[in-house]
Amino acid sequence: MALKVIELFSADTPNGKKISIMLEEIGYDYQVTKVDLDKKEQFNSNFKKISPFSKIPVIVDHKNDKTVFESGAILIYLAEQSGKFYDKKNRLEINQWLMAQMGYVGPMLGQHHQFHHYNPGKSKFGENRYFKISERIYNELDERLSNTKFMAGEDYTIADIATWPWIARHDWHDIGLKNYKNLLRWYLEISEREAVIKGYDQFNNGAIIPKP
Repeated sequence: MALKVIELFSADTPNGKKISIMLEEIGYDYQVTKVDLDKKEQFNSNFKKISPFSKIPVIVDHKNDKTVFESGAILIYLAEQSGKFYDKKNRLEINQWLMAQMGYVGPMLGQHHQFHHYNPGKSKFGENRYFKISERIYNELDERLSNTKFMAGEDYTIADIATWPWIARHDWHDIGLKNYKNLLRWYLEISEREAVIKGYDQFNNGAIIPKP
């Protein structure tokens, strides 16, 4: 069978779902190749050739003979290729909120997952630290969305596509998304997008977006 235009190497993580959602949003022809993190497939020598840090996601653009790693870089690449969700007039604002997700929201919520969801009871300090940071992130995003419709302003952009899958793990966070009315409004509105619903179920295994 012939390869699709874009081959996405991914796993069932927020960073992986960012890209399948983006590909659905821009309507690109793509296929997903699963990288089994439990089996340590990300450390295979062949995968490391396209992902220097042994991380997912990675895309191979077969049409343009390009390989792109790091989810933020992939979103920018796809946005520039498609001309969608990355408006030039608002690019500085979009970049700031995208980088905030890449450098702060994702890593901190990811640490909260490690201590609170995967390894509860192993480190009281770690659990308390990252719970408080995650709670602060919810407050900060809620405050931002009290003044704007989306992360970077009034338009839906790659900053939202990057951030939303992390909030989609709200049931892991035990912070209470319903307590943050602006963040909740944003989350629910994006949850109803057809491309988001399809992209969330990137492996076509019936994955359903968690309700608050």
